[in-house]
Amino acid sequence: MQADIITIGDEILIGQITDTNSAFLGNALNKIGVEVRQIRSVSDNKNAILDAFVTAQNQVDLVVVTGGLGPTKDDITKHTLCEYFDDELQFYPEVMTHIEELFRKYVKAPVNDLNREQAMLPSTCTQLFNPHGTAMGMWMQKENTVFVSLPGVPFEMKHLVNGQVIPRIKETFSLPALVHKTMMTYGLGESIIAEKITEWESALPHHIKLAYLPNLGRVRLRLSAKGTDAVALQKEIDVLFDALYPLIGTHITGFESDEPIELQIGNALVHKGWMLATAESCTGGALASLFTQRAGASAYFKGSVVAYATELKTRLLGVAKEVISKHSVVSEPVALAMAKGVLRQTGADVAVATTGNFGPTKGDADAEIGTVVIAIVTPEIELAETFCFGKHRERNLQKTLNKALELLRQKTV
Repeated sequence: MQADIITIGDEILIGQITDTNSAFLGNALNKIGVEVRQIRSVSDNKNAILDAFVTAQNQVDLVVVTGGLGPTKDDITKHTLCEYFDDELQFYPEVMTHIEELFRKYVKAPVNDLNREQAMLPSTCTQLFNPHGTAMGMWMQKENTVFVSLPGVPFEMKHLVNGQVIPRIKETFSLPALVHKTMMTYGLGESIIAEKITEWESALPHHIKLAYLPNLGRVRLRLSAKGTDAVALQKEIDVLFDALYPLIGTHITGFESDEPIELQIGNALVHKGWMLATAESCTGGALASLFTQRAGASAYFKGSVVAYATELKTRLLGVAKEVISKHSVVSEPVALAMAKGVLRQTGADVAVATTGNFGPTKGDADAEIGTVVIAIVTPEIELAETFCFGKHRERNLQKTLNKALELLRQKTV
């Protein structure tokens, strides 16, 4: 079974907002065995929308449309659906009652004529009731293709998809079993992994596909299987992944459905009775944020010192000026001194320190742009390593965070 996703809105095309709806829909459909053929974004223009409908008609089984259902004049999806289905809008009293109730509870303003328009839906549609907003979803069919129109507000769209669209798809269509599982690896590049697992990959059965998903210091390996028996496919994938441990086992951190790496580290710290602190320069507190955004972080995270300026490394973390003068602010001795300094300041047991030169200029450092030093101090080890991550500032930040997590996991989990 195949589907197209169509998102409507000029704000998507001009980059004013990010189309997160398509990512959610693609994932939700894939989980139930629906293959997404294409994702298309079109403007708030009748002809553009109609062209997208015509292109999908009878080429796919399902078209999911989001956006263009609001109360303003540029929201034309319902009118375009009526033209495409040779239908007309009809007043739905129960929708009007719902809109009035929402206004009474949350808006504290009278319902105007534009709001009343939202109670008008195509007469032949199956209404998908939206309890969280004034725009209803609609389910319609033309020839061999089902069209589902949903509000563009992500929260409302997700609620309708999970509560009504997915169950209705399962009732309407015969779906194959489609199973995915994604293994997480840190510390090896895509090409190195591919070289190490060449024979394993070549031996994969034809109904199971491997995808490499690299991302700045980590690579996800996804196996996808299609068939008739989901349980059997899952067991087959599990056996295949088990065979990877002798090949790249030291770099495997788990699976995408497992706990994220920062939570794995946190659980290990709790088990050991250790508290963590970070001393950050080039990462500017981003490393601490990865830990503190997780519920329960207070059980293992003590605090952070963001010493971006060189003088703060001396004043707050106690890094000796002589060490900075001799080795440069981006150096392994300075990173180790930062880590030890934050341990003194916070009373933590484990520290991670980052210092680097992300560019575009060298600043106070002698190191080349892209040079990063990460230090880790635990009750058992002291470690500092130097890396060169290139000259792209945003990429360097993510690479540094991923490498710091990888090293910390190696020394704590």
